[in-house]
Amino acid sequence: MSTLAGFEHILRENEPLAPYTWLRLGGEAEYFAEPTSLDELSSLVGRCRENEIPIRILGAGSNVLVRDQGVPGVVVHLAAAAFSEITWQDNTMSVGGGAKLAHLVSTSVREGLAGLEYLVGIPGSVGGALHSNVGTENHDIGQWTTHAIVMTRAGEILERGRDELRFAYRYSSLDDLVILRARFALEQEDSAELIRRMQTLWIVKKSKQPSSSDAMGRIFRNPSGVRAADLIEQAGLRGAKVDTAGISEKHANFIIVQPGGASEHVLRLIDLVRSQVRERLGVELETSIEIW
Repeated sequence: MSTLAGFEHILRENEPLAPYTWLRLGGEAEYFAEPTSLDELSSLVGRCRENEIPIRILGAGSNVLVRDQGVPGVVVHLAAAAFSEITWQDNTMSVGGGAKLAHLVSTSVREGLAGLEYLVGIPGSVGGALHSNVGTENHDIGQWTTHAIVMTRAGEILERGRDELRFAYRYSSLDDLVILRARFALEQEDSAELIRRMQTLWIVKKSKQPSSSDAMGRIFRNPSGVRAADLIEQAGLRGAKVDTAGISEKHANFIIVQPGGASEHVLRLIDLVRSQVRERLGVELETSIEIW
């Protein structure tokens, strides 16, 4: 650890990553860091840059599949309070990139700020949500985003205003190393009505998805004008399995992993689904999950 000397208080070696991801799979991080302040994060990023050490940012782990071989370099877990603060004034909310998206949604609803309630039930951190512009068919997080403070891969801290932000279906121009903070301009509405709307959306969404107790992940992006789940069903793949990984019987765009599973099983199942949908329907599916 000589090249990372001085960071021992926030750094661990050979940390298993499976407990930090929704799929509960994968090997170890060569180094695993949990900085407690922006200064610590900035210093660590600078040291990694100087020594050409690979660095990745891990939020809530809902959209990550870690390979069985593990991850070289440093994995930074943004779990500290310094990266997850949520504040609000009038119709504006300011949120740390490490905050849970669910916490942002529930806070906005409680404070009578409308717009983000449509994101209820979507897992992950705010930073991860912004990176891939999560949402539903008609609503996404990008439409409410006015500013973002980011850390680039060179370690610079920059503010990106609405005029330079670009959002599209499951796409965001926010591809910097870290999304430190974001600001949302929402609409004021009666809190009780928002709570009712959120609860209804939550019930409908959960009725269509696998149990949250399963090790699971939504795998593919929806191609333009069609749902990936529908394509997978049309290809006859509902319930298909590769060893411990299987397509959910309840929602065909979810992969469920049995206890004792391996990332290799998920990767092989992904390849199977993509090849079968391509051959039978002529559509090339793209993964939405990040594979490390």
